[in-house]
Amino acid sequence: MPSIEELTEMTVAFRDARNWEQFHTVKNLIVSLNLEASELLELVQWKDDATVEEEATTEEFKGRLAEECADTFIYLLLICRAAGINLAEAAEMKIKRNSERYPAEKAYGSAKKYTEL
Repeated sequence: MPSIEELTEMTVAFRDARNWEQFHTVKNLIVSLNLEASELLELVQWKDDATVEEEATTEEFKGRLAEECADTFIYLLLICRAAGINLAEAAEMKIKRNSERYPAEKAYGSAKKYTEL
């Protein structure tokens, strides 16, 4: 399985072979990320939780979901590269911060925001 760095370089090579970097400003990449994330929403629009959970077990739905997740991930990789962010490091730091904000003994089974715990 490729690393985040390898996936980023694969994405950049794909982009550069098509001369698309000119369109990939941080703003444009953020807009594109959100458009792709909206396509994730479209997969579940107007469906109740039980229906979505059931569909999530089918190969067809999983395939569509995987494609949309990949699209959002690819844009996220490009945003991080353009902004000089190490995504793995940023995620690790955020998990640690959330662990402090949401201690298990207070947050267990709760959907409350950390300011309400």
